[in-house]
Amino acid sequence: MTRRNILKATGIVAASSLISACNNGGTPDKPKKSTNISQKSIEWKMVTTWPKNFPGLGTGAQRIADNITEMSNKKITIKLFAAGELVPAFECFDAVRENKAQMFHASPYYWINKNKSMPFFGAVPGGVTAQEHNAWINYAGGQKLWDKLYSDFGLKPFMGGNSGTQMGGWFLKEINSIEDFKGLKMRIPGLAAEVLNRMGGTAVALPGGEIMPSLQSGAIDATEWVGPWNDLAFGFYKITKFYYGPGFHEPSSCLECSINLDAYNSLDNDLKSIIKTACEAENNRMISEFTAANIEAQKKLVEQHNVLIRNFPQDVFNLMLKLSKEVVSETASEGKINKEIYNSWESFKNNARLRSPFDEHGYTNLSSKG
Repeated sequence: MTRRNILKATGIVAASSLISACNNGGTPDKPKKSTNISQKSIEWKMVTTWPKNFPGLGTGAQRIADNITEMSNKKITIKLFAAGELVPAFECFDAVRENKAQMFHASPYYWINKNKSMPFFGAVPGGVTAQEHNAWINYAGGQKLWDKLYSDFGLKPFMGGNSGTQMGGWFLKEINSIEDFKGLKMRIPGLAAEVLNRMGGTAVALPGGEIMPSLQSGAIDATEWVGPWNDLAFGFYKITKFYYGPGFHEPSSCLECSINLDAYNSLDNDLKSIIKTACEAENNRMISEFTAANIEAQKKLVEQHNVLIRNFPQDVFNLMLKLSKEVVSETASEGKINKEIYNSWESFKNNARLRSPFDEHGYTNLSSKG
């Protein structure tokens, strides 16, 4: 190469570098730092309210973490901590709010002491089914209201799974009438806790890991947890054989994957989309997994462990629904946002009930009589 060509090439390279620096938002002497994927990965912590590797709930949270990490090509990596590993189960909300962790996986009704309307985004006694809940959140204004409520706490919420209609619970004694609830100490969360109190019982708040020893010791007389799959894993059948359902308290039980709002807003749009997609995928997958697993687990409980699975007496269930309607409607008086949430949810539920006789509810009802 001649001296003239060398000088010409050098000039092209210099000009190219100058243009590149300016296009990156920098100056020739101070280019902007690169933002490509070769940079160090973002590392987040996810805390949960579930025991380690717990079927469905814990494993569902792990799938969200793994899918975000994989789909982002490790641009963001999520490390999961089960209940008690980083913070106690019922401190997840505040831990993420304070950015001690960036995400949590839980049920919204655990935070009822933060705001009485939290359960509307998880499970409401006498409420809607899983599919109806998804419809309200995604297509009838629920997500917008959820975002509005959680923004006051510095959080961004997503649906992160659903265990479907839950069982009514395990009872040390047979339930024959409303009188059997007088003085009954029962582990039950959310707005349903107030329903139980009005029935004459005493609601007790316990994380999953503390339920079994409390039932064994007699600290509680009854407990609800999830359904056959998870209840079989906990071994409640070893203590009592009386298992009632369905539960009035959780006709749908939506879980949340919520994120520190500042941390979420700091992400590029592609990572935000990946998080949303991972949560949506798990929300769809989990309900199918629970449906299949509950069918098999119920057979085992009955055939191998002699569990007595029964409906509540009709007058008992009717009272549960009546009191649920009262308790749920009272949340509207808590504040402006509470009224907005209640009105939206109640309107959707009432319209859904007009449809119920002609959808899967009606089909199940009619086919069971055939």
